[in-house]
Amino acid sequence: MDWGPDHPYDRRRHRLTVALCREAGLLDRGDVAIEPAPGPMPDEELERVFAPAFIRAIKRFSADPLLASGWDAGQWGIDGDNGAYPGMHEASARICAASAAAARAVAEGRATRSFAPTGGAHHGLANRVWGFGVYNDTAVAIDAALAAGAERVAYVDLDVHHGNGTQAIFYDDPRVMTVSVHESGRYLFPGSGFPHESGGPGAEGTSVNVALPPYAGDDAYRAAMTEIVGPVLRGFRPSLIVTQCGIDSHHADPLSHLVTTMPLFPWLWSELRALADELCEGRWVALAGGGYEPCSAPPRAWSLLLGRQLGVTIEGDLPEAWRAAALEAGCPEPPRGWLEDRGPSLDLDQAARAVAETEAAIAASRAAVGGYWGLY
Repeated sequence: MDWGPDHPYDRRRHRLTVALCREAGLLDRGDVAIEPAPGPMPDEELERVFAPAFIRAIKRFSADPLLASGWDAGQWGIDGDNGAYPGMHEASARICAASAAAARAVAEGRATRSFAPTGGAHHGLANRVWGFGVYNDTAVAIDAALAAGAERVAYVDLDVHHGNGTQAIFYDDPRVMTVSVHESGRYLFPGSGFPHESGGPGAEGTSVNVALPPYAGDDAYRAAMTEIVGPVLRGFRPSLIVTQCGIDSHHADPLSHLVTTMPLFPWLWSELRALADELCEGRWVALAGGGYEPCSAPPRAWSLLLGRQLGVTIEGDLPEAWRAAALEAGCPEPPRGWLEDRGPSLDLDQAARAVAETEAAIAASRAAVGGYWGLY
């Protein structure tokens, strides 16, 4: 995706992630298969998730972005945050193809785990661009897993923003559980993701939301994973897990109010791997997601994610060759250590309020869906 140098969607985070994975030796292992980037997903495959008229509109604006100045662009979600640019259809369809390929590899048994570092768009609807994503590739990955034979897919979204599009697309589908841990929509885009959003008719309890307060940090995510995410997945018993591993909850991220730190992320990845190993013979498809401070947290967290998928513990200093590449990419003062983090600065009132409101948020989530999955 390319909305220009001033847009929060900064592609350096993906380039630096791949570079760090390579410098850390994660891509040279014999148990790693790197598949070449597929071409754009064909229209007939996109139409499994998205409205044909929507796809036609995006292709039209992609071929001639000036058409997006017309009256009808807004109905498809083309706006200041998600403007039309040449090749936008092809770029997003290529991301969809990569995420689908990652899901199919796991669902068909050709891989136990997979990682698509450019994936993770989770706001887009079946007929609308939304939230720095044209086509919702997380939904495409879930659909691909189902089409390849997965009977039940659990989708776990740890991005700081609610995974509203993915939830909406599968809200009435009992084969898919969507679980989102995020900053409350009372304070943050997209304004949704409350506990009462718990699944449509015939799929009650399959939409699970933990809406955290501003200034929630590592302990809040740990509690959400331990008290909500793990128990509901155990109740659902998925045959495959798809995760959106956005790290924009990090305290340095400019687009949120949560204050997690680097040591949280390898813990989260370990928890996700443990759940996959426990519930579905390790079958785990990881997509990246949000992270809008591109130079520090995203490359480290996502490289640690791949490391955890491979069972590799990564510690110590970052490779100097990667730090040089980060400097060349315009990153000021790249970190020296994998978990180096100055940490957030909170006053006592902010911290106390976050603890109390986190407890209330988890209690609300348990009350909304706990009866379906044996949480009480």
